Amino acid sequence: MQTVAELIDAARTGSLRAAGRLLSLVESDRRAEVLAQLGECAPVRVVGVTGPPGAGKSTTIAALVAAYRERGLRVAVLAVDPSSPYSGGALLGDRIRMAQHIDDPDVLIRSVATRGHLGGLAAAVPAAIALLGALGYGLILLETVGVGQSEIEIAAVADPTLVILNPGAGDAVQAAKAGLLEVADILVVNKADRDGAKQTVRDLRQEVSVPILTAVAAQNTGIAELAEAIDAHHRADTGERRSARARAQILSLAQSRLRGDAALDRLAAEVAAGTCDVYTAADRLLSPRDRPDVHTNGSDVYIQ
Repeated sequence: MQTVAELIDAARTGSLRAAGRLLSLVESDRRAEVLAQLGECAPVRVVGVTGPPGAGKSTTIAALVAAYRERGLRVAVLAVDPSSPYSGGALLGDRIRMAQHIDDPDVLIRSVATRGHLGGLAAAVPAAIALLGALGYGLILLETVGVGQSEIEIAAVADPTLVILNPGAGDAVQAAKAGLLEVADILVVNKADRDGAKQTVRDLRQEVSVPILTAVAAQNTGIAELAEAIDAHHRADTGERRSARARAQILSLAQSRLRGDAALDRLAAEVAAGTCDVYTAADRLLSPRDRPDVHTNGSDVYIQ
């Protein structure tokens, strides 16, 4: 069996199998071991892609992969599967729609499971991004199904986040109800050759101030304009926005870890019993001095 160092060397020279094995490791309790051996991680661009089922996310991603491959970038696609690492659901759909990229050694397509792994999306995805950046991928397209908390967390990682919608009032209304419009940096009305596309754009312009583009991804129409909008958004990125995303990632990961903290359960029981108020409980949860499972050694803090 190859060591982590051997897997990293193989992945950097183009082995998709080695890269896949490393991604499995960073989704497991061996995450820290892998990240420790990566060395300095190169900056990598991350584009989030979400939207209601059936909007054409995977087709749009396949077209964007082709556009960025023409520029010579190595591209990774991470399809967030909110269920099981063994279901293969998200990945199977992506492979069907991305058949043109299957044999390209510079395109990695991978399903990332969130349930059953340490910290869910908050922990699995940033680690996968760090790994892929260290392996030489220049662009990561991060796809979610557009129906849950994953979208909020992806907005903290990706820049920009694309929301793909179908023409017609239904998708736009449902996207607004699901909070998708709040995470959108760029809106794309896909399948724009269908009736209702222009009206959908008009309706969306009354709701948001972000760029709204139209596309027919299956015909590669509007993809060049979308890639340019992505690039323009990236060029406009500021240190303040990068810091804001970093803060959001830290808070998301901290929240995930606190959910599984035994101290939280003990404090919740005390609050429920009326022996402690919620404000004191919150202070105790965050204060090492008031937690029997937290010990200090000089300036270091560690948890048993």
